[in-house]
Amino acid sequence: MAVSEQPVGIDELLDRVRETYARVETHETYEAAQAGEALLVDIRYAALRERDGLIPGALVVERNELEWRLDPLGSHRAPQATGHDLRVVVICNEGYASSLAAVSLHRLGLRRATDLVGGFQAWRAAGLPVTAQAA
Repeated sequence: MAVSEQPVGIDELLDRVRETYARVETHETYEAAQAGEALLVDIRYAALRERDGLIPGALVVERNELEWRLDPLGSHRAPQATGHDLRVVVICNEGYASSLAAVSLHRLGLRRATDLVGGFQAWRAAGLPVTAQAA
């Protein structure tokens, strides 16, 4: 019989997964997107996008669809999911759920996937571009 791991709390789990890749800050993310070197993926739910707006050019993918839309081998992939070498920056509201999502993308072979420290709220606080969501 295999020995099972002891349960961990979410804070410890976040610490563990974040040790496996390099997260990115707001201005680095902005510059990479502007240079066409990164695909920004907004996984916030609709109410937050409606309330706070959108990052121009970011691909909006609900969290529950993320792996299906970004798997380059998947039948439901987004056109932007061009290969496993794609640099993806996952953005949630405050930078927590995006860390777990980035690690999930690593398991699909997207080894350059990362997330934005502080999420959308850090982006907006840094004064980076935000547009209102169309009604």
